[in-house]
Amino acid sequence: MARNLDLTSLRSFVAIADAGGVTRAAGFLNLTQSAVSMQIKRLEEMLDTQLLDRSARQVGLTAAGEQLLGYARRMLALNDEVFGRLTQAQYEGEIVLGVPHDIVYPAIPQVLRRFAKDYPKMKVSLMSSFTRVLKAQFARGECDVILTTEESVDAGGQTLAELPLIWVGAPDGMAWKGRPLRLAFAHNCIFRQGVQAALDARGLAWEMAVESDDTRGVEASVSADLAVHVVLAGSEPPFVERIA
Repeated sequence: MARNLDLTSLRSFVAIADAGGVTRAAGFLNLTQSAVSMQIKRLEEMLDTQLLDRSARQVGLTAAGEQLLGYARRMLALNDEVFGRLTQAQYEGEIVLGVPHDIVYPAIPQVLRRFAKDYPKMKVSLMSSFTRVLKAQFARGECDVILTTEESVDAGGQTLAELPLIWVGAPDGMAWKGRPLRLAFAHNCIFRQGVQAALDARGLAWEMAVESDDTRGVEASVSADLAVHVVLAGSEPPFVERIA
């Protein structure tokens, strides 16, 4: 009897492989962590093999998982291509998408790739900036659609995902132990004032050690153990690690 692999479970599996963990993948897919874990469990039971190596700090793939990954990508690509060709190919034109710096990677490339397959006649222009700047650009008509990272949604907006803020620092770093706590933030970071208020409420001394006009400067400072920073769970930049 023929057995069919579930494409939804395969999509979650690929998301975990790309994101490096179940929590990040759940955020990208707008699903709960338990829902993603259940999909992987069903997939492993169907194939009667373990696909994820959960022994390390970061979830990896087993040998069977590595083998499945290539097939899964091809199956999903073909599915998305068929769906795009037969359902939405009539849409054509140009759309400008605005995305905050801190969530461009690793999710947005996957979104753009899938959008291109679903709407092959649409041209997408990507603008990356801070939430405050993007909202102003949207108000001026410079962006057609924007994603934002903020505590509440304005009228006309829609919540796509709710993710916690986490502290990050240099791998094996010591900056998080210092008092006053040395912070690194970009000038326009939407989380900056809230983090400072939360530290004040807890009576924790802090100082703004690094202020930058862009997120790259912040990331470099944190990875060098000069300060600590706050990011959305699942959007941690490279060369840093979660500390709280």
